[in-house]
Amino acid sequence: MKVFIGSDHNGYDLKEKIENYLRDRGYKVVDKGNEHMDPADDFPQYGAQVASEVLANENSIGILICGSGQGVCIAANRFNGIRAALAWDAAEARAARNDDDANILCLPARELGDFSQAQSIIDTFLDTPFAGAERYKRRIKQLDTLQQQSS
Repeated sequence: MKVFIGSDHNGYDLKEKIENYLRDRGYKVVDKGNEHMDPADDFPQYGAQVASEVLANENSIGILICGSGQGVCIAANRFNGIRAALAWDAAEARAARNDDDANILCLPARELGDFSQAQSIIDTFLDTPFAGAERYKRRIKQLDTLQQQSS
């Protein structure tokens, strides 16, 4: 599975650790930035880059990190077909994948105390399949038409 990863300055250090961790686990990781620590960078561009790659690459997922996780989640969810979910623990990551078929995991760098906490969330997200229940599929289909309905 290919994993696209991105972060702003608040998530940069965590992104680097996650990237190494995933490569050690055998995942193909594509870093969409930032490539270096830049205190003046902005999260929307990284959210957009990861979301675009996930949409263009079947069977891939994304991981986005910023200070709260909220900003990158909002940015990624601007793209039809993206289901980005903020997770601060393994239970939220499991629900996001199982129920909502989330394809991007958003992490709050400021809230994750140590790397083992991030590992638990990531492992759960990657190892949890979409349950595929009819009600979940119906809801995802509804999400994909929301933008079209409001236009």
